[in-house]
Amino acid sequence: MLRFTNNSRKASVSLIALLFTVGLLVGGLGVYYLNSRAISNLNSQISHLKNQVDHLIESQEYNVGNQTLNITNQTITLYQNASYLPDLYTNVSNSVVLIEGETQSGSVQGSGFVYNYSGQMVVITNYHVVEGTTQLSVTFANGHGFAATVLGSDPYADLSILSVDAPAEELKPVAMVSSSSLRVGDEVIAIGNPYRLVGSLTTGVVSALHRSEQADFTANFSIANLIQTSTLINPGNSGGPLLNAAGNVVGITNSIISDSQGLGFAVPSDTILREIGDLIHTGSYNKHPYLGIGSGDMSYSVAKEYDLNVTYGVYVGSVVSGGPSDGKIREGDVIIAMNGTVIIGSDELVSYYEANSLPGDVLVLTIVRDGSTMDVTVTLGTKPPAPT
Repeated sequence: MLRFTNNSRKASVSLIALLFTVGLLVGGLGVYYLNSRAISNLNSQISHLKNQVDHLIESQEYNVGNQTLNITNQTITLYQNASYLPDLYTNVSNSVVLIEGETQSGSVQGSGFVYNYSGQMVVITNYHVVEGTTQLSVTFANGHGFAATVLGSDPYADLSILSVDAPAEELKPVAMVSSSSLRVGDEVIAIGNPYRLVGSLTTGVVSALHRSEQADFTANFSIANLIQTSTLINPGNSGGPLLNAAGNVVGITNSIISDSQGLGFAVPSDTILREIGDLIHTGSYNKHPYLGIGSGDMSYSVAKEYDLNVTYGVYVGSVVSGGPSDGKIREGDVIIAMNGTVIIGSDELVSYYEANSLPGDVLVLTIVRDGSTMDVTVTLGTKPPAPT
């Protein structure tokens, strides 16, 4: 049997204490090293971000005296957590209203939203929601209902502006931003009253831009430059806001394709912002440009049928006598560009000149005629008044 003396025990204890101290020292150095690396990496990322910001600032230019400055705007969207939809709904739902009225054929109902136009509180909705109605009313999310009157309407944009006889505390406006920055794939949210199910929220994405559609109340003219969305829209949603992920209005839902699976459309906010002043102050909007042609989309089969050498653009089937294009455009011409912007089909054609021009503006049309490409200029007219 081995025996340990007191000196041996003391030596063992001293050795253990030394090893423990060395371990603490090595561990501390390791932690310090790891922390130093983490801090260094963080500082490096901060420095990289600062350089990017400095680069953006340095690339900005302004007009000061004789110097020309360019401004570069960059939008950064941050999704901090998964709770933004409930928060968005809480912030916006009190701005969305139920609209009801009576027509000769029965009752109608739709949606709308409160908007502050230069200090004047109004409700924005679709023209087809209030067309031909009497006893028009607006009901807020809290159930409080009030009489409403139409201030102005534009069938060609499917827009109407209402005045509501409600106290100020009921009118909670929602913010509106330009729709020009929308891209296919952007998330959008609709809030409305489908089938009178008040305050329903649906989500989807922008599935296409620059669509157009015809309606009974537009006399075969197209409602131009629409947003196509996969956001579920049902009867009763019409007139409700289409929102971006920040909860700002980028459009107003107005239609669906029957029997489709999530294929709806919305009037872009840029159209609303362009027209709202006229609708409130004059009751109408009479600045829709007019080209005065009947047209259809080009395709490979159309090109083969008419022996044409181009498969895209707009085929001119007719020209209105005495209209803006009379003497400039001929039947059988194919319009392939406007002011240098390529035109693939009818959607792009009507959306381009509706969004970018006014009556009296001059357009340079690039056309294909008899196998040759040429430019012609057309001075736009004013679209005839919509039937009432």
